Amino acid sequence: MAEKQLKERIIETALKLFERYGYHGVTVDRIVTECNASKGGFYHNFKSKDELLYHIHDVFITYVLNKAQEAYVKYKTPTERLCAIIQSFVKVFDLYKPHITVFYQESTYLKPEYSEKINEKREQFKQVIFQVIREGIEAGEFRSELPVEITGMSIIGMINWTYKWYKPHGSMTIEEIAKVFTDLILHSLLTEQAKQKEEISAFFLKNFSHS
Repeated sequence: MAEKQLKERIIETALKLFERYGYHGVTVDRIVTECNASKGGFYHNFKSKDELLYHIHDVFITYVLNKAQEAYVKYKTPTERLCAIIQSFVKVFDLYKPHITVFYQESTYLKPEYSEKINEKREQFKQVIFQVIREGIEAGEFRSELPVEITGMSIIGMINWTYKWYKPHGSMTIEEIAKVFTDLILHSLLTEQAKQKEEISAFFLKNFSHS
């Protein structure tokens, strides 16, 4: 338990320092001093500062990939799967906001051995979304004229931009924001016939009350 607590302290401290001073503006000495740890404690948990930066990137990418894979197994229809993926994807910007901020600021500093691992998981996540869209078209739920890859990358790009404007204490909760994204994406993706189905229309924003 003590080791876990130390690892969490190192990560939390590094996130704050990287966000404020940049990756190259922060040393291991600065991190251990700020979190009241030792160099030995740092290197017991991370081989290097590079591995620490990789861990910061990996934690939220692993989260969205695992949630997407879980949604694919748990739900039976393409629409249900896509809605679950959207909701967990949006939620990551609340759960891991500091990690994501550092990711966009410092991702260019990842060494090839680490960036390859990150890119592999990002590619897996993309492929889950592409597969769901492809199956939605085949099932007649999604519009057949929409190219799978462009549609999938549009969804990813739109939601990714959330990190720029999302405020944890804003006027809408992360769950409410996820419902807005779901409504926007479904209305652009679904066939007219699919929109009429009660089990699908239940995902539309008009069926949710606002706080």
